[in-house]
Amino acid sequence: MEVGLLHLWDEAGAFARGIIILLAIMSVFSLAVGAQKWWRFARSRRVTRKFAPEFARFLQEEQLDEAIELAENSQKSTVARVLGEALAEVKPLLKDRATVTTGDINSAERAVERQQLIVLSELKKGMGVLATVGATAPFVGLLGTTMGVVNAFTGMALTGSGGLAAISAGIAEALITTAFGLAVAIPAVWLYNYFQTRIDNITVEIVYTAKELIDYLIKTVGTEFGRSIFTKEFKAQQGASTEPQA
Repeated sequence: MEVGLLHLWDEAGAFARGIIILLAIMSVFSLAVGAQKWWRFARSRRVTRKFAPEFARFLQEEQLDEAIELAENSQKSTVARVLGEALAEVKPLLKDRATVTTGDINSAERAVERQQLIVLSELKKGMGVLATVGATAPFVGLLGTTMGVVNAFTGMALTGSGGLAAISAGIAEALITTAFGLAVAIPAVWLYNYFQTRIDNITVEIVYTAKELIDYLIKTVGTEFGRSIFTKEFKAQQGASTEPQA
């Protein structure tokens, strides 16, 4: 005799129904977290793809003001947020036409590290939900199965009837919670592994681009490293002053 899911639900006891409802809540939470994180990662990736080439072009052309403004307007990109913090440390100096010292570079580097911690903490938000659901859902289902089997054998003992036919419906009712627990856990584990890989890749991207920016500041605007941010202007003025007078 075929036993349908609705029939099993109708025949299930209060404990089994509670287990199924709990697993349904866990599934909704994990899928909601997965959808939210997927949307955030997709949006950040889309903004980063637009931000990266423009930002690199501004740096190559030494248009730091434009690079700072672009980073400030691209805060949905995790890379832009980190790079923007570094430039924010030297922005007042650049605006005031001042020199950038070793201390300023170190301050920018520390700002990058602080922003990295904040961004990575935000990226990992919700990962605990996926990990918890993926790890515990099978055990929650197994708990329902164990209690269902106990109830099936207890009922058989009370009625005095035995045999497979007498307990098959109870065993099927019990096993449905394990199946439901696995159905909840498998997507949660997949989502956790997928987003963990994405976070690792984003971490590498953030660290690499941040180091590149710090190296750029050292080589291009750091006065204590052999070059000033106004080297070109100084050379231009020097060339104009050495021109022969008519």
